[in-house]
Amino acid sequence: MKTNYEVRYAAHPEDAKSYDTKRLRRDFLIEKVFSADEVNMVYSMYDRMIVAGAMPVHETLKLEAIDPLKAPYFTTRREVGIFNVGGSGSVKVGDETYHLDYKEALYIGRGDRDVLFMTDDAAKPAKFYINSTTAHKEYPTKKVTKKDADILALGSLEGSNDRVINRMIVQKVLDSCQLQMGMTELKPGSVWNTMPAHVHSRRMEAYFYFEVPEDQAVCHFMGEIEETRHIWMKGDQAVLSPEWSIHSAAATSNYTFIWGMGGENQDYGDQDFYAITDLK
Repeated sequence: MKTNYEVRYAAHPEDAKSYDTKRLRRDFLIEKVFSADEVNMVYSMYDRMIVAGAMPVHETLKLEAIDPLKAPYFTTRREVGIFNVGGSGSVKVGDETYHLDYKEALYIGRGDRDVLFMTDDAAKPAKFYINSTTAHKEYPTKKVTKKDADILALGSLEGSNDRVINRMIVQKVLDSCQLQMGMTELKPGSVWNTMPAHVHSRRMEAYFYFEVPEDQAVCHFMGEIEETRHIWMKGDQAVLSPEWSIHSAAATSNYTFIWGMGGENQDYGDQDFYAITDLK
């Protein structure tokens, strides 16, 4: 197996105003989340979140403690959220093994033990999308399905944003230190997510888009309310959202995305909303 990682440094919003398309994509877009029999990681300085993807095909993959962590195990001082967005597979945490089907999730609390990824069928490999934040104490590892989720229906077909938010790694479902994750599914005919736009300066966020047809694309919007920018994305790609930035998107087809947050608090409602007409 092979682990690839890079470090992404934080940007001041005043600096980001001058970024061209190439710079925006370099600093915020994660183009390659999955590679066969590899683990790809981005270590972000935004609340020290790690965004990663593990795709075991012919090998068992390990969540390795990369050098910036300065730790014997990846989970020594970290908690982890995992969503399977591929074929069925398993995650072994210490001596326990958790089987994950499509769109099922797993929360792993901090603690010194190995985390291994396995796939059931090499012809349909599992794809484990991962978010990780620092943790101050250990909470139990727990598998979460959509049946366990705290579900919120929002939007309307008339507003092109009829969607279901499956809040799966949140306080109503399990205990965590700061990590929150969920999955939003847009219904056919709807393309907008997270509208009206908002920011939450207490937390950063990462978005992962999937179930995007190969010939379609997602336009992710970021930046300050009066200085928005956009990044065109394909399926199975992720984007970092700083605490000063809006995070919204529209696509040329309906799609699904996974959101993950880390930072000062765990209040899902801690959002500063802005009117759609305020966007510039």
